[in-house]
Amino acid sequence: MKENWLIPIGLTVLGLSLAGRAGAAVDYAHDGGPMDFGAAELEAALRVRPTQTRVELSVAGGGAPESFRVRVRGEGAAREIRIEGADAAGAMYGALEVAETIRLGGPAAVRDVERAPHLRVRGMKFNAPLDARTPSYSDPSDAAQQNIATMWDASFWRELIDRLARDRFNLITLWSLHPFPSLVRVPEYPEVALVDVQRSTVAWQEHYPLQAMGLDAPEILGRTETLRRLTIDDKIAFWREVLRHGKSRNVRFAVVTWNVFTNGIDPARGLPPDWRNNATADYFRRSVAALLRTYPDLAGVGVTAGENMVGATAPEKEAWLARTYGQGVLDVLAEQPERRVLFVHRQHEAGASEIAPYFGPVMNHPRVDFIYSFKYAEAHALAVTRPRFHEKFLPDLGGRQTMWTLRNDDVYHFRWHAPDFVRDFVGGLPAGPTRGFYYGSDGHVWGRDFLDANRPTDAPRPLELEKHAWHWRLWGRLGYEPGLDNARLTALLQERFPAADARLLFRAWQDASLVPPTVTAFHWGPLDFQWYVEGCQSRPEQAQTPTGFHDINRFISLRTHPASDMVSIPDFVKDPRKAGTTPPQVAARLDELAASALAGADRLQGAAGSDPELRATLEDIRALAYLGKYYAHKIRAALLLAQQRPAPNPARQKLLEQELNRAAQAWRLYGATAVTQYRNPLWTNRVGHVDWRKAYYSVLYDLTIVGATPAVPAIAPTPGGRVLEAEDAVAGDPQQPVHTEAAGYTGRGYLEFTHTLDPRRVTWNYDAPADGTYALEFRYAIRRGLVTTSDLIVNGAVLPLRLWPTGGAASWAWDRKIVALRRGPNRIELRPGAVVNLDHLNVLPWGP
Repeated sequence: MKENWLIPIGLTVLGLSLAGRAGAAVDYAHDGGPMDFGAAELEAALRVRPTQTRVELSVAGGGAPESFRVRVRGEGAAREIRIEGADAAGAMYGALEVAETIRLGGPAAVRDVERAPHLRVRGMKFNAPLDARTPSYSDPSDAAQQNIATMWDASFWRELIDRLARDRFNLITLWSLHPFPSLVRVPEYPEVALVDVQRSTVAWQEHYPLQAMGLDAPEILGRTETLRRLTIDDKIAFWREVLRHGKSRNVRFAVVTWNVFTNGIDPARGLPPDWRNNATADYFRRSVAALLRTYPDLAGVGVTAGENMVGATAPEKEAWLARTYGQGVLDVLAEQPERRVLFVHRQHEAGASEIAPYFGPVMNHPRVDFIYSFKYAEAHALAVTRPRFHEKFLPDLGGRQTMWTLRNDDVYHFRWHAPDFVRDFVGGLPAGPTRGFYYGSDGHVWGRDFLDANRPTDAPRPLELEKHAWHWRLWGRLGYEPGLDNARLTALLQERFPAADARLLFRAWQDASLVPPTVTAFHWGPLDFQWYVEGCQSRPEQAQTPTGFHDINRFISLRTHPASDMVSIPDFVKDPRKAGTTPPQVAARLDELAASALAGADRLQGAAGSDPELRATLEDIRALAYLGKYYAHKIRAALLLAQQRPAPNPARQKLLEQELNRAAQAWRLYGATAVTQYRNPLWTNRVGHVDWRKAYYSVLYDLTIVGATPAVPAIAPTPGGRVLEAEDAVAGDPQQPVHTEAAGYTGRGYLEFTHTLDPRRVTWNYDAPADGTYALEFRYAIRRGLVTTSDLIVNGAVLPLRLWPTGGAASWAWDRKIVALRRGPNRIELRPGAVVNLDHLNVLPWGP
């Protein structure tokens, strides 16, 4: 049996031989790695909850890799907690478990326990935008462009690795088209190595080829800026330290590539991205070997048979990969008798039965851990918990294991937390062939957050995984221990949000988080460019619309997930008695989830005043709930339209129009809530620009498709604020008459602005009860026109406020601007610059 590449790492201490440290709260053997990290977490917990209990941490040997056991003996001053790991990683996980127990319940809450990992590999898929010249698959996107410099930020990697370790992840897969010039100096091709770190300043197109070809075009690489001044030796030193830190936390790295790409190499060098070119093949073999020689802490490599191997048959692809990547690995193993290498071969444009004939020497090498990788849920892990795409793949494995690719190309913006979904998903992975998974995205880079609309542009950017901590925690923790119950997860929520009712937060958040999977299971576009639920869009070709927005027709034509029991609209119209979850039931389920989430968020609102993170979480819950309401109305409307077309009925037409107008109201709430927190539009590499405001035109166009005109219901003001009427702000001004023609206003009426160049302003004076953050919520109705940037002046500071269509002169909606106000008088001025009815300003307390 081959040795597992994940064990052992760090210092192994047999028995209970404890070196300890003078005055330390924890006795343990210093190893400069996982033991130190686990002990530090334990000591931090004991400083908060001190005890006379003696705590010992050791590697005892025996048991499964990464497993541990905790034993509690004695009482009072004689009480002793002994944490014994099968290896250093297991000891670290045991220390993390005990530290968490102590934080949540004190030392007395620690009990005897034994744990072993459910899945041996719990990894992260990270598309790494290293440089404009060595891009990732995700580079033509805001997420990548905003994170090129982040890839060369040591503090980012330390924070990321530490977070992943706490959440029981043990692998980071770094994905790149052609990473070698940014990572190594290849002795046979030294001139290929790149100095500095560059980013293109080109005016990017919205869409690039889905296979990532053309990212080395002259117009892209001919306009660059230098973000970091680094020699190749600097880069090597940097990544050696990153890998060393990962090893010290039991988080190994593997580099995964698509093929064949030679981005970053001067075309004059004669190394084209051509699998037929012998010089190119030699270059790749030497580069793989140089990568492994340069980084002794690198766990291994992964390959993709395709994306840019035009004209190659499956056997030709595998022969090329074997003579390049495979032979490069074998070259290093021949030189380094103690080296073990992980080799991941993706099943992408190749099958296991096609791979094995060419990779025999690699697969059978005693120091190669050769495993397959398969896209288990296509691009949408957040759809159903038991997909079946892998079933045709399993018979070809020949007894070898696989690492499942789990893709989240569903939720980039909103905080997500659905433990029951993840637990069932992990529990459904086939036991025999499963080594584990890596989880991540092709349409997003999980670097540092850049989407926060209310963070100053020059302020430090937190990790995406800090904002999305609960989402990622679920996959790591439940991958290690699916039995981790909701009571423990609720206690962790209570620890983080002490002022909130954690059980209520758990229910509301999970219900909101189940909206995207429910929708995507019903409206199934398997690949990332075929469906993105946060934007209701795809590439235009897949949407069958010019914008890529999925209109009411596409909600009729697109089928449901093949592993769900959901009945598609065409099938339901054909046979309303067909077994399964029907479209009306899907819509009702979305309504239930949304109602529960909104009710919970409203009840929790009082606890958010002093906690910005809780406030942001509640707003994300609301946004997802409004999105659920939108899709519920849209599914009902699509069903009505599918029934109406063959048998027109006036009563059904009226219901259809009502549903679409309510859908528009829900989208308007969704968009307004979302843009309060997030910069928009977002440019993605898979579906292009995600613009919630512009998408509203398409939302309204659904009414045109069915022969109706918009009559979008008015949106009520948000409770809890102080309403300052527009008409009161201009009382006595003959140039600002008060209007009452459009129903649904508050106060005595509203103000009309007649054209975009209307110079009139409205000025409010607001006496704030305290210094702090407030939301200025402007309620208005656009009579005609597009998205407009208005002049908003708060205490002399000019701030942009974007007004966008509402659906008509009486379709009142609101938009917010988050501002800092001082205690006492504040002057707020607005020149709308739009053809708009202005109702009022609602000033809402938002935070400290």
